[in-house]
Amino acid sequence: MVSVDDVSRNYGRRRALARVTLQAARGEVLGLFGPNGAGKSTLISVLSTLLRPSSGRVRYGTHTADGAGDALRGHIGVLGHDLFLYGDLSARENLAFFGRLYGLDDLDARVTDALRLARLSDRADDRAGSFSRGLRQRLALERALLHQPRLVLLDEPFTGLDDDSALVLIERLRSLRERGTIVVMATHDFDTAEAVVDRAICVDRGRAWPVAAGAGTLRERYRRTLKERG
Repeated sequence: MVSVDDVSRNYGRRRALARVTLQAARGEVLGLFGPNGAGKSTLISVLSTLLRPSSGRVRYGTHTADGAGDALRGHIGVLGHDLFLYGDLSARENLAFFGRLYGLDDLDARVTDALRLARLSDRADDRAGSFSRGLRQRLALERALLHQPRLVLLDEPFTGLDDDSALVLIERLRSLRERGTIVVMATHDFDTAEAVVDRAICVDRGRAWPVAAGAGTLRERYRRTLKERG
C-alpha cells in the first residue's frame, strides 16, 4: 500500500498540492485526471521521492522516503515526459546500460525479455534515435520496468502512441496488475485509460477527490466530479 496523508507542496507562495489524501493498493492501477497545471505531475514527483512534501506524509507500506532511502527507490519505476534514452545507443544497449546501473543479474535475459514485451525484438540493434515517438515510449517503459519495481509511476504514458502502441501499453499495465504491482498513472487520455484504470482520481488546483461512481463513461463521470467540486 502507498498512502498519501494530507500532503501539500508549495513553490514559494504558489501551492501545487493542497492537502491531498489518497491510497493505492497492491495490484491496482490508479488514474490521475485533471487539467494542465492541476498538480498531477507534482504528485507523481512526490510519490517518486524526487520532491519532498511541504507538509503531510507519504508512506510506502510501513516506510517513509526519509527512513528507507535508496532501498525504497530501488523498488520504484518512473516514466515521465523525459524518456531518458540515449539516441546514439541501440534499443538493446539502452536497456543494458540502465540494467547495469540497477546492478541487475541475468542482464542479457532481462533485456531480451524486455524487448519482446515492448515488441521491439526486430529493432533491438537499431539506434533509439531512429525510432518514432511511440516506439521510444515503449522502449522507455521497459527501461522503467527492467528492475521489476513494486511501484510504477507514469506521467502521460499514452503521449504519441498510435492505436497499436496504446494496446501494447494496456496489455503491459494489465500484466503489472496481475503481478501485484502498484501503478499510479497521470493521463489526459480518458478513452484509452478507461480500459485499464481500477480507480480514478480527479486532480484540480492541487486538490484531489475520487471520480464519481455511477452511470456514464470515465470522461463523463470526471466532468461531473469536477463540476460538483468546483
